[in-house]
Amino acid sequence: MIYLLDTNILLLYLREKDRASFIDLHYQPLQEPHIPLISVVSVGEIKSIALQNNWGESKRKNLTQFLKQFIITDIKVETIIERYAEIDAFSQGKLNNMPLNDSARNMAKNDLWIAATASVLKATLLTTDKDFNHLHNKFLELAYIDIYSLK
Repeated sequence: MIYLLDTNILLLYLREKDRASFIDLHYQPLQEPHIPLISVVSVGEIKSIALQNNWGESKRKNLTQFLKQFIITDIKVETIIERYAEIDAFSQGKLNNMPLNDSARNMAKNDLWIAATASVLKATLLTTDKDFNHLHNKFLELAYIDIYSLK
């Protein structure tokens, strides 16, 4: 299976080993035969988090090493750009050929890029973010992890 890990999943691996162990046990995204992907958007987000939280040199080196185990996907791809537009319109209830059947959702722009990437690459999006739920089985496969239910 191909997994695209959302930024919040990366943070769990870096900060919360117990919750990361749950992910490893139930999904094994970092183990063969699975293919772990991350979006270049997540790389930008997590590096911004490191700067904003004043991560020291050791922690930044750990981040760099951690990111090396992933295939980093670009968003400068026409099919991903088109899917971004479709998902954004769908989320606003304005995609003509696919009704939302719910109230409009304002997704964060980075989440739209991540969703579009998972959709085009047919990757299961692994996330703790409920903002993707309305896309499940319409644009992508979603593996939502409720971190509050984890001990």
